[in-house]
Amino acid sequence: MGETLTKSDVRKIEEEIEYRKLTVRKEAIAAVKEARAHGDLSENFEYHAAKRDKNKNESRIRYLERMLKTAHIVSDVSRDGEVGLNNIVEVYFEDDDETETYKIVTSIRGNSMSGKISIESPMGKALLGKKEGDRVYVKVNENTGYYVVIRSVKNTTEDADDKIRGF
Repeated sequence: MGETLTKSDVRKIEEEIEYRKLTVRKEAIAAVKEARAHGDLSENFEYHAAKRDKNKNESRIRYLERMLKTAHIVSDVSRDGEVGLNNIVEVYFEDDDETETYKIVTSIRGNSMSGKISIESPMGKALLGKKEGDRVYVKVNENTGYYVVIRSVKNTTEDADDKIRGF
């Protein structure tokens, strides 16, 4: 089984594939042709850079197409007060006496540095399906974990700013 995606994730991936095939691919081919016209290919840095960029684009297209073929599609609808995809969750860390706010997202949109926690992460797995007020054990590995308390759950829709991860 591949990535867990929402219908919105699939739409964004399809849009990126289309953009890469119709726009980026044409630009990359034109750049290779132009660099090739400059002469000796063995010492032509522009040619090698253009080929590298073209190959990187083709690799990204293949990666995204393979992701779509093996994807498991899930709903991003959750009940009120219950942690689900695209919800903003305020979590209290008992050990640190701190409160953090996270958005629960699929793994291809996860970015812990910007407060987006993947449903595949230990925190995401522990929080998913729990309710406001629940005390939840986050298992980091076989020997380590910690408790958090869900202070609030805000149901949201997906942001246009939620981008899928690149290479």
